[in-house]
Amino acid sequence: MKCLRLPVFALFLIVTAFCPRSVPAADEREQEIQHAVTSFVTTRTAAMGWDVHLRRITIPDSLKLPDGAIDYEVVAPQKWEGWGNITVTVLARQKERLLRNIPVRIDVEALADTVVAVRQIEHGTTISVDDLTLQRRELAQNSHLGVRSIDEAAGKKARTTIRANQPVRTDQIERVPLIKSGQMVTIIAENGVFKISVTGKAHSSGAEGDIIRVQNLTSLKEIPAKVVDGSTVQVAF
Repeated sequence: MKCLRLPVFALFLIVTAFCPRSVPAADEREQEIQHAVTSFVTTRTAAMGWDVHLRRITIPDSLKLPDGAIDYEVVAPQKWEGWGNITVTVLARQKERLLRNIPVRIDVEALADTVVAVRQIEHGTTISVDDLTLQRRELAQNSHLGVRSIDEAAGKKARTTIRANQPVRTDQIERVPLIKSGQMVTIIAENGVFKISVTGKAHSSGAEGDIIRVQNLTSLKEIPAKVVDGSTVQVAF
C-alpha cells in the first residue's frame, strides 16, 4: 500500500481549514467586558449631572473564558463616588454558573459644576454673589466637599481664608449667626390653641433653624430652642 505524502505546508492548510476555534478571540471577550463596564459607569452616574468619561479600562491579559454566551455583572466598591481610579470586579457567568471574578482597573473622569472664588475671601467675612463663579471642574482634583451651587455659599461666612480661583468647600463656610451667646431673646412656645412667651438669655450662638441653649429667666432653667429670627427662639410645646 502506498503512503500518501503531502508537503508540510499543505498539511498545515488542511488542519487549519478543518479545525475551527472553540474559544472566541481574547479581544472579543475584552470588548464584551469593556461594554459591560462602560454601561455600568454610565448607569451609575446618570443622575449625578456630571460629564463622565472613561479614560482607561485595564483588563487582565489572560481571560480564559469558554465558548458561548456569557453574562457579566459589574460590582464596584461600596464607597465609590463615581469618579477617579478604582478596581471593579466583573463577575462572568454562564448559565447561572460563576466562571470568574475578573478585576478590572478603571479611570473615570467626571466634570461637575463647582463654585470657585473669584477673588480671595478673607476669614470671617460674609460671602457675596460677586465673590463667586461657577466653573466646570474635574471632581478627582477637588474635594467631595466642593460646593455645587452659588446659592449654597452666598450669604454665609468664611470660616477660613479662601484663595482666588480655588473651589469653595462646605467645611470652609458657615451660616451667619442670627443670635449670639449672651444675647437676650424671646422664648415662645405655641400650639394650635395657646401661645406663651417669656424672656430668656442665649447661652450659645446659632443661625436660623439651629438648636441653641437658652435660659428661661422666669424659671432659670436651661432648655434647647430653635432659632426663629434675630431675637426669637422657639421651644417644643
